Amino acid sequence: MSDSRRRPGRLVADRRYPKKGAAAAKSKAKPTKARKKAPARRKAPARRRNPIAAFVLGFFGRIFSLIWRTVAFATIVAVLIVAGIVFVMQSDMPPASQMVDGRAKGSVTLLDNRGAIFALRGDQFGGVVTAASVSPHLKNAIVATEDKRFYRHFGVSPRGIAGAIKINLSEGRSALSGHGGSTITQQTAKLLCIGVPFDPTEWKNEAEYIEDCRRSSLARKAKEALYAIAMEVKYTKDEILSIYMNRAYMGGGAYGAEAASQRYFSKPAAALDPAEAAMLAGLLTAPSSLAPTANLKRSQDRAATVLRLMNDQGYLSDKDTAYYQAHPAALSDEAGNLRGGYFADWVMQSGPEFFTKDTTEDVVIQTTLDQRIQRATADAVNQVFKEKVREGSKAQVAVVVMDAEGAVRAMVGGRDTDASGLFNRASQAVRQTGSAFKPFVYATALELGYSPLDTVLDEPYCLNIAGSGQWCPENYTRQHYGRVTLTEALKRSLNVPAVKVSESVGRDLVIRVAHDFGIVRDLHDTPAMALGTSEATLIEMTGAYAGILNGGSSVQPYGLKELRLKGESEPLMGSGGGIGERVIQPDAAHQLIWMMEKVVTEGSGGRARLPDREAAGKTGTSQEARDAWFIGFTADYVTGVWMGYDDNTPLTGVTGGGLPAELWHEVMVRVNEGVPVKPLPMQAPVAPQRAPEPEPEPVPQAQQRNGGARVGDTLLDQVLRDIFGGGN
Repeated sequence: MSDSRRRPGRLVADRRYPKKGAAAAKSKAKPTKARKKAPARRKAPARRRNPIAAFVLGFFGRIFSLIWRTVAFATIVAVLIVAGIVFVMQSDMPPASQMVDGRAKGSVTLLDNRGAIFALRGDQFGGVVTAASVSPHLKNAIVATEDKRFYRHFGVSPRGIAGAIKINLSEGRSALSGHGGSTITQQTAKLLCIGVPFDPTEWKNEAEYIEDCRRSSLARKAKEALYAIAMEVKYTKDEILSIYMNRAYMGGGAYGAEAASQRYFSKPAAALDPAEAAMLAGLLTAPSSLAPTANLKRSQDRAATVLRLMNDQGYLSDKDTAYYQAHPAALSDEAGNLRGGYFADWVMQSGPEFFTKDTTEDVVIQTTLDQRIQRATADAVNQVFKEKVREGSKAQVAVVVMDAEGAVRAMVGGRDTDASGLFNRASQAVRQTGSAFKPFVYATALELGYSPLDTVLDEPYCLNIAGSGQWCPENYTRQHYGRVTLTEALKRSLNVPAVKVSESVGRDLVIRVAHDFGIVRDLHDTPAMALGTSEATLIEMTGAYAGILNGGSSVQPYGLKELRLKGESEPLMGSGGGIGERVIQPDAAHQLIWMMEKVVTEGSGGRARLPDREAAGKTGTSQEARDAWFIGFTADYVTGVWMGYDDNTPLTGVTGGGLPAELWHEVMVRVNEGVPVKPLPMQAPVAPQRAPEPEPEPVPQAQQRNGGARVGDTLLDQVLRDIFGGGN
């Protein structure tokens, strides 16, 4: 029977579609009826493990676990050790502001006579720059070129190191040779020599210290990496970049971005455009060979690559990149002239070493150089060698221009007219003077009271020289001219009269006069001394002729006017040269100038004659024409010219009255351009009142020397006795 009390439930919507809450509750409730269990699956029988395999796996598992724990422990210990080392390193580091100037030597800035910079020597440092103060283009160029992940790494770039090792191995080098993969931070650590300062007691010189800092051993690299990490802890990224930009060498003697910017572009580092910034950044890989002063085209090519890198990394638009690659940076006009050449080298060599060669301070030297005259001299040399010297000739040249007080205004020490660091033939070449020495012979005679119009017999003449036998001087023309005045003997550069006068007045007096005028080397005390067999440098000879022009006082040629420390107004030292003691009386000097003016207007120096003003000088040709000289002066400037071969090869067809006189003419025409015309300070002699006595026969040398040592009361009689070798 059915239970009438149980009625079927109603099928309603809310039952068919229960609410979410009810459904969820129902799902969580236990079922009222037990579900029918599925028949149990029969378990597969367990496989029996190979005991040997189980042992091996267990053994190696324990070994691996031990290794893992050991490595983890060692890593933790290593990290702690590295952290300790880094902490110690960074705690010893000074503030970033004290790290910017790492030069062991100071700089020397040379100014011309108007105060303009014309040369830089030593290690230049233009001043401190920061990542915030430099041109953003320079900052971007350095990061793009040297370390594009600079702002993202912690001082060391594992990716960079791995890539560098791969490249080195693929190129057949060792892993540490060639590409270094160094970050800017690591490069800065190297520039800082990993915190080791220069100690002169430990290293022989700065070069050895720098070489030690640049070593690339594995231990060195590891220490460098640790120091780089310590720098990242101590300094900000911009501080590290600032240190790098101030200490990096950028060629041309410039250390740091400011010095390089001023050196090449004559502008501050804050004003660099993208092309200039790219050129400076490109120097960092090879500053000496890529410097624009060394090879502008190579520097521009490298800058084009840097611009492309800047573009790749989003620092420069495609349009700007194309523009600056098509319009590369070039040296400024001022930078193009900042070489100084032979003159700057001479000043550096002649100045005190502790303020020039070995200075640890930044020094400023005011010099006597006149850049207008320097350019004029160089132009004249280039023109003469281009037009009048055969192609392929290795003949060399030297020219010095100075005033009557010895202030050197220009100097060329070789055919490369503006070279630096080369052999300077103007100040270093010691050569035979030839007939350019003869004015000192006649200066001695005039000082003793001789007249330019006194006569001497030019005829065959021989002397017996102890230990050498008979010596017979000859004139260059192999001819004799009979009785000639001293003036004629000088203007024709006759040898026999010069020897006679020298022997008459006494060689010891000639030597003294030459020394007092500035010929500092030992002179050969033989009769041939009068013909210039002794040696001197061009600057010594030019200075000696300046003594004649200034009225007979000695001259010490000089180029340094004043030396002071950079930033200071008071000089530490003044000029090291100028007019010295009197050698001969003004009357004697002025008469000698009159005689030397005849050399140019009537004698062997005719090619030196100037179109608009008086000039005086003397030719000189040494034995076998190994040296050719012309030294002369106007009222304002004294110029000396030497030509010859470095290896003493005889010149072909060249004498002092030839190419040297022509070159002197070309130099002086340019040098005196725009200079008011002034007469030479010369004095014509008074004509003698009576005819000269007959010429006696030559007498032995000893008797000539004895006669020449006396100056009698009757001047003309004594002159004749001295010249002609007369006795009492």
